[in-house]
Amino acid sequence: MTGAIDLAELKRAARAEAGLRRAEAHAADIGAGAGMLSSVLAGFRGVPLSGYMPIRSEIDPLPAMAEAAAHGPVAIPVIGAMGTPLRFARWEPDMALVPGPYGAMVPEAPEYLTPEILIVPLLAFTRAGHRLGYGGGFYDRTLAALRAARPAYAIGFAYAGQEAEDIPLEPTDAPLDLIVTEREIITPARR
Repeated sequence: MTGAIDLAELKRAARAEAGLRRAEAHAADIGAGAGMLSSVLAGFRGVPLSGYMPIRSEIDPLPAMAEAAAHGPVAIPVIGAMGTPLRFARWEPDMALVPGPYGAMVPEAPEYLTPEILIVPLLAFTRAGHRLGYGGGFYDRTLAALRAARPAYAIGFAYAGQEAEDIPLEPTDAPLDLIVTEREIITPARR
């Protein structure tokens, strides 16, 4: 049990540090990230994708999502019960949204779909494609379920300042296929 406690403490400390780095990057944000994300999404026109409604100091994918919505279905995550995968509700610019769990906005009248590409928020990432999230495991469970059924492509979207040399990992942590920052597009080395 000591190993699990140690890992939980390591993750808690890593999240606290990553949150500070992200807040600092967010304060200096000039909005360049959405353009980089749009350039990646242009290669997937018409493929169902999921973005997210930014909360706290998350980098804003909404301009890229709005552009993608002109070419195909775009959804946003809807959190259900703890311990369950996310569901994805169709999103369009300027649609009616209401507050959902954890402060993220969700469609007032959700129409669910299954994305093939997920734009994933995070606290920290590594060049190897590892991601540190908030600790609920929602994206890890969701990616595991989607990838068990068919290919699902996970794009981590973050500020360059969120890069970490290393982050504590668990066997259930789902890897990212690509990372997009305001400065570069990172293709993780395959494990």
